[in-house]
Amino acid sequence: MAKRYNDLYIATRKALRDAGIEAHSLEARLLVAAASGKSTEKLLRDMMLYTNEDTERALAPMLRRRLAGEPVAYITGEWEFYGLPITVDKNVLIPRVDSELLVDLAVKALRGRKMDARVLDLCCGSGCLGCAIAHELPATRVVMVDVSAEALAVSRKNVIRNSLTPRVTCMEADATKAPPMLVGNFDLVVCNPPYIPTTDIIGLDSSVRDWEPHLALDGGDDGLDFYRAVLKYWKGVLRHGGLLMFEVGIGQAEDVKKLMLMNGFLSVESAKDTGGIDRVVCGRI
Repeated sequence: MAKRYNDLYIATRKALRDAGIEAHSLEARLLVAAASGKSTEKLLRDMMLYTNEDTERALAPMLRRRLAGEPVAYITGEWEFYGLPITVDKNVLIPRVDSELLVDLAVKALRGRKMDARVLDLCCGSGCLGCAIAHELPATRVVMVDVSAEALAVSRKNVIRNSLTPRVTCMEADATKAPPMLVGNFDLVVCNPPYIPTTDIIGLDSSVRDWEPHLALDGGDDGLDFYRAVLKYWKGVLRHGGLLMFEVGIGQAEDVKKLMLMNGFLSVESAKDTGGIDRVVCGRI
């Protein structure tokens, strides 16, 4: 018997709810939309239309993967960040809304002051930060850097997907070592580095610990290894008066502030995310 999209949605929502998945309604929409090849907007419009066997066949393994614990973003292959569609796979972290604060602050710092800025997104992962900044500030030029060739492949897909070529380029480099000779100088560096202390990774939620890349999570014994390395090796890529903005983990803001002050940064301050947590530390050289 033929089913409507709404029938698939209700059945998927129930399966997710019964499994204890908190965002069961949202995730059911995302899974049915992905299985049908529709946007969520088109799915909502078409809820009372009849589906076909292809959609049901595509949905079944997607639901099994979600019930096994795999994050919905890896199943659908995309997530939204700052209003942009961002391609993701298991080589990159799933973009978090907390990181949108970094974009807010970057745009605020440059808009009306340095509209043609050169921006570096260091430890770029999926490239969500660099793509969002470039999208918001159409005169900027952005270089996105990561040590993972697999992550950079995802970044390049997102540059193309969001029509940001040729203003946004990708470069393979290690944030814990000296930058390549040809990287150039920047007005702003944004960096969301690995910052989870190594021994804390085992205690992370299983959806993160078991599925997201540890390379993008592990910040060393105290979680601060990348902050020290970036300040040691990459400070020199900032132009005089340039800004460095770090995302930080819970309880790390004061330590990162101290590191920045020790390395000659001025006007060092932190900013809180929507949950009231000090999430970004920034300073000027």
